[in-house]
Amino acid sequence: MKVKKMLACTLGTAILSTSLIGCGGKKEEAPQQSTVPQTQTSATDSNKEETAVPTDISGEITVLTNRTDIVDTVFVEYAKKFNEKYPNVKVNYESMTDYEGDVLVRMSTTEYGDVLLLPTMDAKQYPDFFLPLGDQAELEKTYRTLTKASFNGVCYGIPTFYVTNGIVYNKKVFENAGVTELPTTQEEFLAAMQKVKDKGEAIPYYTNYKDSWPLSQWEDLRNAVAGDPAYMNNIDEDDTPFSSGKPHYQIYKLMYDLANKGLIEPDPVTTNWEQSKKDMAEGKIGAMVLGAWAVSQIKDLSATPEDIGYMPFPQAAPDGKLYAPIQPDYCMVINKNTKYPDAAKAYLWWFINESGYATSTNNISQKVIDPLPETLKPFEELGVTFFTNAQPAPEKEGLAERIDNAAQIGFYQPDFKTRIIDAAVGNTQETYDDIMNDLNTKWQKGKKEVAAQ
Repeated sequence: MKVKKMLACTLGTAILSTSLIGCGGKKEEAPQQSTVPQTQTSATDSNKEETAVPTDISGEITVLTNRTDIVDTVFVEYAKKFNEKYPNVKVNYESMTDYEGDVLVRMSTTEYGDVLLLPTMDAKQYPDFFLPLGDQAELEKTYRTLTKASFNGVCYGIPTFYVTNGIVYNKKVFENAGVTELPTTQEEFLAAMQKVKDKGEAIPYYTNYKDSWPLSQWEDLRNAVAGDPAYMNNIDEDDTPFSSGKPHYQIYKLMYDLANKGLIEPDPVTTNWEQSKKDMAEGKIGAMVLGAWAVSQIKDLSATPEDIGYMPFPQAAPDGKLYAPIQPDYCMVINKNTKYPDAAKAYLWWFINESGYATSTNNISQKVIDPLPETLKPFEELGVTFFTNAQPAPEKEGLAERIDNAAQIGFYQPDFKTRIIDAAVGNTQETYDDIMNDLNTKWQKGKKEVAAQ
């Protein structure tokens, strides 16, 4: 990620934090529900639409997306199919490589598209930026957990699909290097990466340091490594969550060791996300920590898609078991300032219910009745336990995020991850423990600041 993009992301977060402080003393009014008629069905009836809307809606909407790779192809076809049902709605797409950073900055204005993907932000701010879609409990009769895009029992967004987290790997690269079994510990994974390096045919592990947002894919592993679906709901009770033996320490120690042992790309500052997918598809990269959503993207670029596999993150929980969360990817939301709310809602519900986006990308469907994709068979074979992240208590909704913002750590920002890699490759004099201790200090300051608000 370029420096100016990092600054933009920081600026966007600051804008949202200021917005939160500005409305913090006001009593929240119950948001009005969607004006588009909605008819919910039972979760067991898969042959009916969950949401019905009039077909005579008109307007012009802009849909913001992070899918730079298919915005001019697949999404164009989606618009055509949508127009078969809603011929009077014109759909424009706008894609962004640094989606989080760019959208957060635009949200300081009213011009942030009509339909967009929910960026990382405090749940308390949802009513300030997005239109409500319905009652969370009612919608969860049809869709998997909607916690990520809900606040005070009101749902503001629906996930485009659900994912689990782990490592994308090239089976042929592993096989050629003599890695015959999937590693289930960090020591085994490092040994596998060393074999790939010794073979000399591929980069063992690719960090995507320059684009940097892929580094935050590691953050989604924290509840799994804790073995606790409510771990992040209660992290505010811990003064030292980055200490040895705790999830964040364990997760990022592997990132540090990979870089420190020379098992990553030779020049991290020149990495390229789109090229990395092609290189993985062509057997030039061994592994990357990414959500399961990435598997289909890489397979689509491969002449031998059967070579692309997905494995659990190799770190057991304290009980000795491997876990994996089923959690939402980006949630689709609607700008509360849209001039065409009915058209925006029509597109959102059509995309969720009728586009087939989740299954076509081999990801986990939004529907509670749908089975897991074939990609996750290795997880089941290794005895991985899947769970859904727990709903936080009302008084803790958004609390971890507020502490994170106050501490300026950035769970889902690249800063401390690139700092870890810089230290590991010798660009700085810090040790891994120096960084973790500093993050603990920042966390403690953030807790005090939030407690004083």
